[in-house]
Amino acid sequence: MRWVNRRISRGNNLLLGVIPILLLVVIYLLVAADRNAINPNDKIFPLPGAMIQAMWGLVFEPDQLSGRLLFWSDTLASLRRLGIGIGISALSALFVGLMLGILPPVRATFGMLVTGIAVIPPIALLPILFITFGLGETAKVALIVIGIAPFMTRDIAAHIGSLPREQIVKAQTLGASTWQLILRVALPLAMPRLIQAMRLSLGPAWVFLISAEAIASDIGLGYRIFLVRRYLAMDVILPYVAWIALLAATIDLILATSSRRLFPWSHGENR
Repeated sequence: MRWVNRRISRGNNLLLGVIPILLLVVIYLLVAADRNAINPNDKIFPLPGAMIQAMWGLVFEPDQLSGRLLFWSDTLASLRRLGIGIGISALSALFVGLMLGILPPVRATFGMLVTGIAVIPPIALLPILFITFGLGETAKVALIVIGIAPFMTRDIAAHIGSLPREQIVKAQTLGASTWQLILRVALPLAMPRLIQAMRLSLGPAWVFLISAEAIASDIGLGYRIFLVRRYLAMDVILPYVAWIALLAATIDLILATSSRRLFPWSHGENR
């Protein structure tokens, strides 16, 4: 059987996905062990024992100044900012994307504006956001929204705009008004696409979040990474990066599972 025709079971799919990760871990451990055998004080490739020791205080011991468990406080702060940013982006992208996709006059009027906003590098707007909104939470959330909402909007608008004209005509023939077309035809088709757009936007959203936290924050995963980098504390940076990757993968899995369960018809034979 040709590889292109092979179908992988769910159990084998998980196993095959884990193999490259384990391979990277083994390679890292071999390199770290070799470097630490030469220089026990090597900071670039810390061994797992050094990481556990460095992270123990952040995870289990309250900070002497704030009384907080820094690791969990950083996690909650970052997840709160990320959740608010993605939530606002999803709602705005759904509304604007539906209007652009289903209504030609709206698309003709605002389509170029949305495209223009989408091509602006969001990081370049960070100083403007800090000047406008200050150094608080609003600027950080705004960066995430500006960074991912235009992309999500364009994706949904293109998806709805590609609906067969016959489908729109049939709905109108059955007496559907414009709002009924939006709510009963376009909206159900847009929802699984919205979840897919959210999944694709997770990576950029994390980038914008970490960037904002690194520049102006006193708590958060990005703040902690850039705080300890001056000490070359890779025994803290690497676990934090791994934790961010785990959080992102978990959110992506939740979104994918939700899409399959809520909209099984949109996944066809892959559900």
